[in-house]
Amino acid sequence: MERVVKLSRFTQRILWWELFIPTVLLVLGVYHGLLQTLYRAGIIQSTSFLGLEYYQGLTLHGVINAVVYTTFFAVAFGNALFIYYLEKEPKPLWNGLSFGLMTLGTILAAIPMLSGDASVLYTFYPPLKAHPAFYIGAALLIVGSWVAFFNWIPLYLEWHRENPDKKIPLAILGIMATFIIWLVATAAVAVEVLFMLIPWSLGWINTINIPLSRTLFWFFGHPLVYFWLLPVYIMYYVMLPKLSGGKLFSDNAARLVFLLFIVFSIPVGVHHQFTEPGLSKDTKLLHSLFTFFVAVPSLITAFTVAASLEHGAWSRGARGLFSWMFKQPYWDKDKYLFPYLVMGLVIFIFGGFTGIVNASYNMNLVVHNTSWISGHFHLTVAGPVILGMLGMALYMMEHISGRRCPWRWGAMVFPYLWTIGLAFLSTGLMIGGLHGEPRRTNLGITYLNPQSDLYRPDWETWTTITAIGGVILFIAALVYFIAFFGTLIWTKAGDEVLYFPTSEPLHEERKVAWLNQLAPWIMVLIFLIVVAYTPAIVEVLENTYANAPGYTPANPLPQLPNP
Repeated sequence: MERVVKLSRFTQRILWWELFIPTVLLVLGVYHGLLQTLYRAGIIQSTSFLGLEYYQGLTLHGVINAVVYTTFFAVAFGNALFIYYLEKEPKPLWNGLSFGLMTLGTILAAIPMLSGDASVLYTFYPPLKAHPAFYIGAALLIVGSWVAFFNWIPLYLEWHRENPDKKIPLAILGIMATFIIWLVATAAVAVEVLFMLIPWSLGWINTINIPLSRTLFWFFGHPLVYFWLLPVYIMYYVMLPKLSGGKLFSDNAARLVFLLFIVFSIPVGVHHQFTEPGLSKDTKLLHSLFTFFVAVPSLITAFTVAASLEHGAWSRGARGLFSWMFKQPYWDKDKYLFPYLVMGLVIFIFGGFTGIVNASYNMNLVVHNTSWISGHFHLTVAGPVILGMLGMALYMMEHISGRRCPWRWGAMVFPYLWTIGLAFLSTGLMIGGLHGEPRRTNLGITYLNPQSDLYRPDWETWTTITAIGGVILFIAALVYFIAFFGTLIWTKAGDEVLYFPTSEPLHEERKVAWLNQLAPWIMVLIFLIVVAYTPAIVEVLENTYANAPGYTPANPLPQLPNP
């Protein structure tokens, strides 16, 4: 019988709320995602719906889906992994403080977003200016996640002292790598928020250095992708082979993947700034090369996970070269977590290919700031990230609440329906982008209006396909929400416990010291950051143009000072 871990009442409640609150907010985020597709296709002509302006809704969609939900989930998942795999419960005081800070930060940021005083999108680029509460709330959300990480470090070190000859559990290595990346990356955006954006939004300073603020943001912005992805990678390596009925093909390869992400995920952010002034072509080339290195751990993952799934199928009687692909538990309601992870993998293949386009300087010039970027972004975030997190959130909620999902058929069908919707959405966005369709802009009142001088009828096909995808995604989300919230009110059927399906390694591999230590990899990371970002920071400080005043989308452009 598999091991289960009994939870204390306090920890059970913290985990429950860390999963419940972001899922409630996700309803609002998904709803505004639907509206974005309808606005852009011209199906909704007005820029206001239920009292929310277009950019206001776009901000809510991005902040809730990409920042709030993922941060809450990563903290909850990390807490659960430490309890289950190390059998060490994080200190309740710090656990409660972490949750309180994240919740307070979310509320503070939500107030100006809902009131229309923070329509700055999830990237909050200057010169777009938000109410100070938005930036303060974002800072508290980040600090709350730091508190959770600092709560785990003593447990990690204590386990090492007690078990000097054992490998650190793979799930723990993965979540530590995730939050090391998060801590280092958010340090830069914390500098931007605390020393630039908050004083600027409070009126203490009148203008802001845009190149510097954007460089600090993308120091954080691209590693953010791996903060989203690595919890799902833990599921791919630790849980997916078990769900398939097999074993993990290589434990050491999995460890190498997490450690390589520590090294390569951060010194790459300038590839988001290929079209911006103030940064030299040499700096952009360096970051472009580092970006291609990030593909290495993803390629290792593709091979290792596929080999693990193949072993699982063979263990259940598959024969032939490709038959293992079909002999998987795609429709097993007792293993409904499987399609969430597998469909995320399928989507991520296309997300990875399109990401190579973005990382190449010449090809990036074609697609930069077009809807292609939004299509690629949704393939990575709305694909493996959201699918993996939603599946695991439902799975964890079942166990920690002691309630069985009453609609497992719906929970199982959701990832397939979501994948179909995402295929339509991203195809429409990316092909539209190749035809010059801009991102973020409300096309319906400008480019798709026959009365407008900017009318572009050649975009109508692709915005319609995008809208079809948005509708399918919204329907799929409704199926998930019924399954998730239905679980919370269903009759209790068991104890409030933690259980994760855990894969055994296929081969007994020796312990390799450098694959079970974090410190050497952190040192390499620091070195690469110095190499990659010293010239970037120096250049944006030396080549700064006139600092910019604030601007909000709802107001006319401010009068710029004469040079």
